[in-house]
Amino acid sequence: MVPESASGGRRVILYFHGGGFIAGSPESHRPLVARLAHAASARALVPQYRLAPEFPYPAALRDAADAYRWLLTQGVTPNNIIFAGDGSGGGLALSTLLALRNAGLPLPAAAVCFSPWADLTMSGWSMLKNKGNDDTLSWELLATCARHYLKGASPADPFTSPLYGDFRGLPPLMIHAGSHEVLKDDASRIGERAAAANVNVNVEVYENMPHLFQGMPDLPESKVSITRAAAFIKARTPEVMMRRAAQ
Repeated sequence: MVPESASGGRRVILYFHGGGFIAGSPESHRPLVARLAHAASARALVPQYRLAPEFPYPAALRDAADAYRWLLTQGVTPNNIIFAGDGSGGGLALSTLLALRNAGLPLPAAAVCFSPWADLTMSGWSMLKNKGNDDTLSWELLATCARHYLKGASPADPFTSPLYGDFRGLPPLMIHAGSHEVLKDDASRIGERAAAANVNVNVEVYENMPHLFQGMPDLPESKVSITRAAAFIKARTPEVMMRRAAQ
């Protein structure tokens, strides 16, 4: 997926789609990713990582890391790569950062997560507090997804639930969520964990917004979220400066 306006650029968004690790595809998220990539003047790669229950953890994590390594083999430098994702894909982006750091690999420039599912123990208070507000997700649905994905793995393992990981040394993070979704506390607690590890992090909770409201292009809040995420991506990648220097 390469927007025409970014076809000659070096900036690449590696986007991990949501779907609770059991659904979703590059095709289902194409409109959202295209809007983000166009706003950020970036190219985008959306890997079709393996899904549970046929392929439980760690298949998705391995595929995500392999997609990043593939980009590096194509000559894209880490400081021109941004991780992004929504829901389970947002959590996968964070887990992949932890895995890459532990493996001693160079990390991407930053990560953007929309409504990340970062705690498969589902201990956030918003799981209960917002159960009447969230028309998309529920504790019961997420519990089913987690059971299929984990297949015996610990829900508190940092590579399944990045909330429980050590965030030291991670690149800057931008986290967006809606105040009405059951995953709101996953977003806020990721911000707390990152800040405690001295990671540059920005958490924005949009009032009265549902899960992944960024996928509703006519909503003013969606436009604001995409615009702010794109500005963050541009600020964290040197493409523009490099292009000007070459002229």
